[in-house]
Amino acid sequence: MVPDNKGGNQMAEFNMAFEKTMGHEGAYSNDPEDVGGETFMGISRRYNPSWKGWKVIDNMKDRNINISLKSSPTLLLMVRDLYKQMYWDRFMGDFISSQFIAEELFDTSVNMGVSEAVSFLQRGLNCLNRNESLFNDLVEDGKMGPITLSLLESLDEEELLFKIMNVLQGAHYIEYMRKSPLQEKYCRGWFKRVIVSKEK
Repeated sequence: MVPDNKGGNQMAEFNMAFEKTMGHEGAYSNDPEDVGGETFMGISRRYNPSWKGWKVIDNMKDRNINISLKSSPTLLLMVRDLYKQMYWDRFMGDFISSQFIAEELFDTSVNMGVSEAVSFLQRGLNCLNRNESLFNDLVEDGKMGPITLSLLESLDEEELLFKIMNVLQGAHYIEYMRKSPLQEKYCRGWFKRVIVSKEK
């Protein structure tokens, strides 16, 4: 069951989150050392093989792909629709009142998966429950359900939660690079996504 927002609070806007995250994502890439393989604007062909945009891309590969694809409104709409359905909607972004928490969830979801992003949120909430005096520990299963959403909406320490989520994100990158040193080439780009304050 999803909250009905009877209080009338302004909800987070997908378009704002989308525009911000697209500032981190390139156009077309096919880096053999990237675990995502062939990508367009952050969409991995390996993980999204049935996305209809790949047909458009394949038909345009005989041209300058970065210029052609960025100038295709149809393709850009496909990108937006995929991100809305496969990322934003999966963590119920339309029901989150905090724009900057929703943007953090979205950007982390795009970069490392919805489950990882939501698990960072759940771990952060558990750190802030004062040894379960405020609420019982959440199961950190990476699934955005009504309990996780309700606790997020009741929290009055959103900036601290935001910081915790970013610390967890940064720690994830470091551990990933330690396990796979070839990925160090992406370090600087990844850490542009790790923000210590919502004002930055």
